Amino acid sequence: MPHLLHLDASVDPRTSSSRPVTAAFAEAWRGLGADHTVTHRDLQADPPPHLPDAALHWAPALRTPAETGAEVDDVVQRELLAELLAADVVLVGAPMYNWSLPSTLKAWVDHVHVLGTTVPFGELTDQPLAGRTAVVVSSRGAGYAPGSPTAGMDHTVPPLALVLSQSFGMTVEVVTLELTLAGRVPAMADLQATATAQREAAVARVQELARTLG
Repeated sequence: MPHLLHLDASVDPRTSSSRPVTAAFAEAWRGLGADHTVTHRDLQADPPPHLPDAALHWAPALRTPAETGAEVDDVVQRELLAELLAADVVLVGAPMYNWSLPSTLKAWVDHVHVLGTTVPFGELTDQPLAGRTAVVVSSRGAGYAPGSPTAGMDHTVPPLALVLSQSFGMTVEVVTLELTLAGRVPAMADLQATATAQREAAVARVQELARTLG
């Protein structure tokens, strides 16, 4: 039974650029059949807390005696890990905020990047998520294409892709849509047609990915 974990991190469901694209992926995924299931976690509506203890960076068996108390037996972390490990495909809505990840998405990463559980360390020598696919949908208000004045300023996708690919061993597909502020910022008004085309291309791409991965 193919299972999708769908994460959204946009803070404003009303005007989000990333949410309609992730929703298009999820809809296409469900359309493949009743056996294609989805767990949707809205990181804005139900934000994970910051890690309450550094011990949670480690699997329980790797914690020091001082770190094994009940106070670090974190229910939230276990739930987030269970959702991740149960997924065949992970879909991440990752809008750019101030050139970086939304804080809720970073908190999610911190909960699931666990040495000895999702990342090889100690007796864990393989990557439990290796071979699975993560689809990252990243929206950004301006343009960050190679050759643009802001090229290289994207600190949203690179760290997320590093965790998903290098630490977890997943195949990462990135879908971006830029210039999302063209309809709001007067100085970008002449870019609205380009922004619309990018949005339509992003929807078409995720629908294609859903059919391929499902």
